[in-house]
Amino acid sequence: MKEQMNILIVDDELDMLELIGSFLQRQGFHVITANNGTGALHQLEKEAIDLVVLDIMMPDMDGFEVCQRIRQTSQIPILFLTARSYEEDRIKGLEIGADDYIMKPFSLRELAARIETTLRRIRGLSLKRSRIMIGDLEIDQDGRQVYLKQEPINLTRREFDLLMFLLLNQGQVFSREQLYQKLWESHSSSGSLRTVDTHIKTLRLKLKEAERYIKTVWGVGYKFEEDK
Repeated sequence: MKEQMNILIVDDELDMLELIGSFLQRQGFHVITANNGTGALHQLEKEAIDLVVLDIMMPDMDGFEVCQRIRQTSQIPILFLTARSYEEDRIKGLEIGADDYIMKPFSLRELAARIETTLRRIRGLSLKRSRIMIGDLEIDQDGRQVYLKQEPINLTRREFDLLMFLLLNQGQVFSREQLYQKLWESHSSSGSLRTVDTHIKTLRLKLKEAERYIKTVWGVGYKFEEDK
């Protein structure tokens, strides 16, 4: 039996959500929808998504910002939808991590074909990369789960995001100010810097012997570094 893939469709036009969703369901996909960027990020935390179909022109948080936030923690494939024909938009979308780009209006059959092609192209690679192995530490990016010696570690959302951010930027040192601005998306203060230190401390405690990968660079900040 063919494995059913979970597709997240993000568009602020409800008619478009219904149209695309109904068609993809008939093609054998399991469809999850969100009508704004915040809802999309919430669904990605909650569900195991295989591919995102993401509209660019949305209020509050546009598709570019949603894509950038997804790319902070995941390499899940993203297909942009847009009514804008500017070459700069297409280039920007691909540069920030989109896997494909399709212009409105489009054929539903073409959209389904693009999805199938993208999934075929990256399925084997993404399945391997979605799980990162570092010694006895295993990280399931899509499932947002961490294991130590095959035993699950219960991390909060922020702890997982902190671990993934350091891991995906391995070897790079980040100050507490930078970590706070990246992960809490706000300007730092003396209290917020203590928040970073507290999260690093609890993350290290939960990682047990794997805490050695999170290095303190005295007077500068923190970095993730594998054993040499």
